Amino acid sequence: MISKLPRWVWTGAWALAFVAGIVNVVGLLGFEHQAVTHLTGTTSMLGAALASLDGAAALHFALIIGSFLAGTVLSGFLIQDSVLQLGRRYGLALLLESLLLCLAVLLLQRTSILGIYAASCACGLQNAMVSTYSGAVVRTTHLSGMFTDLGIFLGHTLRRLPVDMRRLRLCFLIISGFLCGGIAGAVAFHHFSYAALFIPAALTAITSLAYGIYHVRHRRSE
Repeated sequence: MISKLPRWVWTGAWALAFVAGIVNVVGLLGFEHQAVTHLTGTTSMLGAALASLDGAAALHFALIIGSFLAGTVLSGFLIQDSVLQLGRRYGLALLLESLLLCLAVLLLQRTSILGIYAASCACGLQNAMVSTYSGAVVRTTHLSGMFTDLGIFLGHTLRRLPVDMRRLRLCFLIISGFLCGGIAGAVAFHHFSYAALFIPAALTAITSLAYGIYHVRHRRSE
């Protein structure tokens, strides 16, 4: 069970889920109609492409998966741990995510498929950066695990078994953040097209700065 979650974890989890919600809806509404924050559907499409011997499509889906994986590798190289802990290089990882999203905008505005790969890499970086806290898995770019945990908790409640209320709150937090991001992203895409990705790019840059300030203040108060 999660014993305690600092305020920066709650705030950061919602903000990053919001960011992922925007990025994914822009990918779905864009010219490729491609989900980029998770790989389940992409892997299925890769399988279908391989089965139909469509080499171009198979390469495309493989590159999306490879880009996401490259982002996770970059996160592992920078942060060097899977446990969420104040003091690690989250600020740098968030700044790199912001730059990747800005690059994605520039490429997608030119109808370049490379923009999808840049956005996928940014999502892989984010998803690996926020990995675990107090033994609980924390994922901010997809919701399958959150809805699974939510269903388990509801089942436990029906059986009158103990429920980890902090974990339950975390599930609702990430789900609501991703949903709100999807709404905001759809509205922004309607008005600004791919420039809507500048919103999550700005948010990750601001979060990077806020994390750095919080970390400095926390060290001074010790």
